[in-house]
Amino acid sequence: MAAGTTPADGTVDVRREGDVAVVTLNRERKLNALSTHMEGRLLQALNSDEVTGSRAVVVTGGDKVFSAGADTGELREMTPAAIARYYRETGHVYETFAALPQPTVVAVAGYCLGGGLELSLAADVRVADPSAVFGFPEVAINILPSSGGVTRANRVLGAGRARDLVLRGRRIDAARADAWGLITELSAPGEHISTAIDVARELCQYHPMTMSVTKQVMQASLDSSQSASLLLEQISYALLNNCIDDGTSNDGDNQ
Repeated sequence: MAAGTTPADGTVDVRREGDVAVVTLNRERKLNALSTHMEGRLLQALNSDEVTGSRAVVVTGGDKVFSAGADTGELREMTPAAIARYYRETGHVYETFAALPQPTVVAVAGYCLGGGLELSLAADVRVADPSAVFGFPEVAINILPSSGGVTRANRVLGAGRARDLVLRGRRIDAARADAWGLITELSAPGEHISTAIDVARELCQYHPMTMSVTKQVMQASLDSSQSASLLLEQISYALLNNCIDDGTSNDGDNQ
């Protein structure tokens, strides 16, 4: 633990499971609240050799809770200038996670609220335990999700359900989240982490360049016209087809 910190400040632990990097939020006393300290530790973890050298990344909050949200208390007294500085220093961690070149999976149990849900939405795949609870409570304290939550909720859920979730400030259980498409897979009780690691291992079987390029094309298509998106697909296909030798023939009869 860094000098000047206490157990209540929390840590972010990283371990490798073969080609999979497992990143664990560890601030159980505060329900893994994402303080600036925790965001800084998460940035360090995402930039660590264990993560950058992996072929897939799993982020979890452990067995009981993913994250009850951002530590809003430390932000409430900030001036607009200080808030702008916050986004430059640690608040961009959600975008750093979203921009990782390898596929990402989150393993969620218990509360996944506010900033925790924003972090979850930044992943490629979301695995949830039946105990998981999702929500954006920000409107109750006169703010809004501001670390990609509104943008990604719109894209993942569609405008109607995103507005229902954000504007009403309500919580939904794992079953409803599954029905809405907010999560990718509902695990058996207590198996969300092992299921997420299994999904990550499945993703590791594909070529890292294929995963990275495909992930980037899918993201870019959200911001592109149909014609631009189609062109990007075709250019990327040509790139992958000619840069990766998978041992198969390039003969057109085999396409």
